[in-house]
Amino acid sequence: QVQLVESGGGSVQTGGSLRLSCAASGDTFGLDCMGWFRQAPGKEREGIAIIRSDGTTTYADSVKGRFTISEGNAKNPLYLQMNSLKPEDTGMYYCAFAAVPLNRCALVAMRFGYWGQGTQVTVSS
Repeated sequence: QVQLVESGGGSVQTGGSLRLSCAASGDTFGLDCMGWFRQAPGKEREGIAIIRSDGTTTYADSVKGRFTISEGNAKNPLYLQMNSLKPEDTGMYYCAFAAVPLNRCALVAMRFGYWGQGTQVTVSS
């Protein structure tokens, strides 16, 4: 059983920064696709960044150039560095892991089978 626990959320003003962390426990062997998603009230869950076990990354256009996904040793922890935050970045942020081939690792929530409980990020203007 794999458990994911996010931390690092909080409230910041526009232009501020936060770093989210995702601690994984259990057997993560084969879970070679890791990502961050967010969900704002009344909106669908949105994929914002993924990192594959080969080190390649993909970002949503909305965060490209501002957010950076990275991982520690053996996928643990998974980080999301968020800079130049905007009010539209407000939402619940989730980390997720997936057991899919690297060419199927994408910003698609339904491909991810393991999810954390989320951490809230609020950006005020």
